[in-house]
Amino acid sequence: MIKPELHRRYWLIELVSHWEGRLTTGHLRQFFGLSRQQASKAINQYQQEHTGNLEYCASRKGYLPAQGFQPFHISGDVAEYLNWMTGQSAHAMPTEPGYGLAHHILRLPARQVSAQVVRRLVNALRHHERLEVDYGAVSSADRQGRIIVPVRFVNTGSRWHLRAWCEKAQNYRDFVLSRFHGTPEPEGTLLAPLPPDTGWNTHITLNISPDPRLSPEQQQALIHDYAMENGQLKINTRAALAGYLLKEMQINTKMLDGNPAAQQLILANYDEVKEWLF
Repeated sequence: MIKPELHRRYWLIELVSHWEGRLTTGHLRQFFGLSRQQASKAINQYQQEHTGNLEYCASRKGYLPAQGFQPFHISGDVAEYLNWMTGQSAHAMPTEPGYGLAHHILRLPARQVSAQVVRRLVNALRHHERLEVDYGAVSSADRQGRIIVPVRFVNTGSRWHLRAWCEKAQNYRDFVLSRFHGTPEPEGTLLAPLPPDTGWNTHITLNISPDPRLSPEQQQALIHDYAMENGQLKINTRAALAGYLLKEMQINTKMLDGNPAAQQLILANYDEVKEWLF
């Protein structure tokens, strides 16, 4: 059985090489505090155990995933990479006997996200470059190419989006990672500075209350659940994320569920923030 520390190193080797397309000893040195010799040894050990998964490229001074790359230590879900890259997961769970607790995690089906797409998006974001992409939205059958400028990755609770400037829409848009088709093509550096992202820079407050159709006892249970003050939960959020937040809390602002026990919560200040909701 592979030792936990070696497994973590193999995990990082696969995570970076698969999603970024290039691995160096620097990744292991920075994340695990290894010396260059120790990092090289870990990569060599990985190559011995998983022959043919990585190929060294002298021109790029790093290890690239081979065409037939097979993951053995990662899940293949892009959320695993983005959670690590944004510091939400360090993959460093203590391994001492008896430390962990009995638990189970509900796993939602992973969206199909191409590593080739993610590599191009990450590179464009880091270097402030434009990309021509083929994107298929559920709201539109239009699959014509568009040029975007990636700005940031956003975790909306249940999935990751890419927030980017869309030259076609002349506005900032959120793109679901699994809806990109083909491989994005680089279109060079920015033609001009991007305009301010008003939706991202604007902060609003959502006032959440128990559905008034509930009994006083049911309302009190929700007040206790969310530690509400004066019967309201005030949530400060970026305007661009308000709709996602309400969706994750299962708060429908379009229409009330016929069953107040199913609705549970309402947005009390809808008129004040409706311009930011989708």
